[in-house]
Amino acid sequence: MSPRTPSLGTVQETLLIPLYGRAVEHRKPEPALRDPRAEELVAALDYDFSRFDGLPSLTGTVLRTALFDHWTRQFLDEHPAGTVVEIGTGLNTRYERVDNGRAHWFDLDLPDVIELRRAFFPETARRRMIAASLTEDDWLDAVAERAEGPCFFSAEAVLPFLEEGEVRRLAERLARRFPGSRLALDSNGPEVVAAQDGHDALSKVEARLRWACADIGVVTTWLPGTAVAGSHTLSGLPEDVYLALPAEHRRTVDDLARQRLPQVEGYRMHLLRLP
Repeated sequence: MSPRTPSLGTVQETLLIPLYGRAVEHRKPEPALRDPRAEELVAALDYDFSRFDGLPSLTGTVLRTALFDHWTRQFLDEHPAGTVVEIGTGLNTRYERVDNGRAHWFDLDLPDVIELRRAFFPETARRRMIAASLTEDDWLDAVAERAEGPCFFSAEAVLPFLEEGEVRRLAERLARRFPGSRLALDSNGPEVVAAQDGHDALSKVEARLRWACADIGVVTTWLPGTAVAGSHTLSGLPEDVYLALPAEHRRTVDDLARQRLPQVEGYRMHLLRLP
């Protein structure tokens, strides 16, 4: 890759925050996750990432990614030849971190994001890119046509930027087309959405949170038979994820648990089993 060549164009800045968080994390002597590709991407993109330096949210994005990686690995342990769909993939590098050599992967995002991804990531027989809005239907056909085994849909830091009706329609479409699949997502309570203009990272970008979710149980009313297999805050990660973190991050999680900050407790990450 030639340094500083690809243009970001109209790609949303929100996808750059978790990318930078992983790159910064990778440089640490004892990181929560290794991601050399993230560091390569940050070096290659024509963007001033220094505006995000020192933001507490960088650590939050890393902890979230560690949990989503954990859920993906669990799924692949149970279904080694299953299908993983990264909804709103951005510049995610989960495939590089957790692929087992057998699973099928789809990277879904808007056309300008997929165009950017193609500068860095090749398609293979097991890994394909889909340029489409997640609110459209054609991408569901593309996944259904080529998916093998059960599906794991990962929507990390994506659905909170949709209206609630759009989130509901997506969940309904996934359940109808891929019954029994898993859906990993995150959500923000009404108090977090109301205070987003003062958020350390969101205040620096144009994108705005829209879906205010006080209780993920609302999905079970949309789709009876849906099971909430996991629901966690950054201060209440699953024990096995928490214990796998380096000491620095465990101290951060412990501090968050003691402080009970509204912006932390109002943000949750969920794993759903669709009916």
